[in-house]
Amino acid sequence: MIPWETIDRARAPDGAELVLSRRGEEWSVRAAGRVLMTSRTHGSEEALAAAALTRARAPRDVLVGGLGLGFTLRAALDRLPPGARVVVAELIPALVLWNRGPLAHLAGRPLDDPRVRVVEGDVLQRIAADRGAWDAILLDVDNGPSALAHPANARLYGEAGVSACRDALRAGGALAVWSAGQDPRYVARLGRAGLAAEAIAAPARGEAGGVRHAVIVGVREGTRRPGVGAVSRR
Repeated sequence: MIPWETIDRARAPDGAELVLSRRGEEWSVRAAGRVLMTSRTHGSEEALAAAALTRARAPRDVLVGGLGLGFTLRAALDRLPPGARVVVAELIPALVLWNRGPLAHLAGRPLDDPRVRVVEGDVLQRIAADRGAWDAILLDVDNGPSALAHPANARLYGEAGVSACRDALRAGGALAVWSAGQDPRYVARLGRAGLAAEAIAAPARGEAGGVRHAVIVGVREGTRRPGVGAVSRR
């Protein structure tokens, strides 16, 4: 078996060491020996963009929280018109640097697209500052609303964070959140905030069988009454 080769190391803002590794054509980013992301499984990241943009009303302005290896961003760009605007909020500067360098080819160099602007920082701060600015918000910053990469991220998924996401959407806009598994409590929270909510099963590798993640979607319909939500286990 081909051994893993360490390509680079960096520190996240919380002090954790990130390790960028390659084994043949496969790439991964690890923290404390735990795999955070890998180029082998990105089907559900692509499903994240598809779920939001197929539900949003005429999407043109999109906020992506979490750059990862660029697959969600690429899937969004492939579904957006030439005049669209995509802002990527990424907390870890090294991920931006790697996506412009050794990882750029994985998703077809999405950061080179003129529609894209990268903002380094906390995505919740961006959401809270942009009331009614977005047709779609795509969040892939944790393993899900109940499986946090960083404890401080809990505020993004609580009642206040959900309200901020709702208020940042235009009428007809869609919020999509990547999750390692189903999260009925978060779906219900979106519903209480007045979003039409559902959880969609998403194969990790984009094909039937194997590991299945979830994409949780909430649509701001404008006339939707608070307290209405639904869980789908398709």
